[in-house]
Amino acid sequence: MYEQNNQPLHKEVPISSFLFKVVGFFTGDMHLCGKWVKRQALVVQLLDWIFRGVAQVMFVNNPLSGLLITTGLFLQNPWWALNGLLGTIVSTVSAILLGQNREAISAGLYGYNGTLVGILMAVFSAKGSWYWWLLLPNGFMSMMCPVVSSALSSVASKWDLPIFTLPFNILVCLHIAATGPNHLYFPQVNIQPNDRLHPPNDSIQSLNITQLFLSVPVGVGQVYGCDSPWTGGLILLALLLSSPTIAFHAILGSAAGMLSGLALAAPHKDIYSGLWGCNCALSCIAIGGVFYVITWQTHLLALICAFFCAYMTAAISKLMSVLALPACTWPFCLSAFIFLLISSEIPAICRLPLYVVSCPEENRRYQKRMKAAEEAQHSQQSSSQDKAQLTEDGGPDVGCSDYD
Repeated sequence: MYEQNNQPLHKEVPISSFLFKVVGFFTGDMHLCGKWVKRQALVVQLLDWIFRGVAQVMFVNNPLSGLLITTGLFLQNPWWALNGLLGTIVSTVSAILLGQNREAISAGLYGYNGTLVGILMAVFSAKGSWYWWLLLPNGFMSMMCPVVSSALSSVASKWDLPIFTLPFNILVCLHIAATGPNHLYFPQVNIQPNDRLHPPNDSIQSLNITQLFLSVPVGVGQVYGCDSPWTGGLILLALLLSSPTIAFHAILGSAAGMLSGLALAAPHKDIYSGLWGCNCALSCIAIGGVFYVITWQTHLLALICAFFCAYMTAAISKLMSVLALPACTWPFCLSAFIFLLISSEIPAICRLPLYVVSCPEENRRYQKRMKAAEEAQHSQQSSSQDKAQLTEDGGPDVGCSDYD
């Protein structure tokens, strides 16, 4: 009977192992796919890098996730998606020509700022869709992304900090400030000073509960400048495919932004359109498992960072609107920098060095491996010290009575 009970197990183990391998091939950072791509032609490699760059906006290093996000962008607005892809391609190729780190390029780290630059330049253009001349400044600003990224990395590396989306913020604000709403060739939408929060016709009774719940996926979509819940849903699906932890913190951060908008009496239309959720979602993801090892302490820290980012969003939106500039992702960058620079004696609040940062699940496995290695090393040192002590004492007193 023992052999009969064991026989089905020998058949099930290879099947389950095969399924885990198939699932593992498409989830996480798809490192097996990355190894295969390295042996292919440059065109195939470039395609992989581009989709990884699109996904890296959400801290995801997965080309399939990037493909899903790109599909969502085309669902929102094909013109925006086209500009985003152009920005990613130009930024990635420019990084190659500038001789930037090839591992960083293959991970999409030189593409994601170009993605945002391309999309948001199309979003803020007053000429609307299919104004082909916009591709000229789009291409130039995207080409500048690796230049600005490399310069900022030289400074941020002194504190082992990422540059996040700072190049995107700098370049888009530079373009909008340089052109403005009355420019002859590249006019921008007119951004009015935001000198009041709560409109007179907004009240708790006038809240639309359905739109309020939809503002959570919309807030995730607004990271790419999209206000469609379908696009937000596809982006969340892409995050879930790569990392359930990132997907959960994206929802949590967007919900925190929505609640903060209500608490700060923000206009309902801004809350419904996800403008209060996008920066909070990014902040929550960054602290909740990407740059910190995920524990309940860092999970709580990520939630606090999301609420803090909401305050930062309210303040920076007002300040930037006076200059007729959008807030972009400045609130996220400043909030995340503050929370990454904190010092703590709590072992559970462990910030990872940048060179090992991966998806939260892999970060957790890395910490466990390091902890096991430290314990093994400590055990080995203790054993060596015990042997040395025995040697100093003249060895164990064993068998002496026989010699007597």
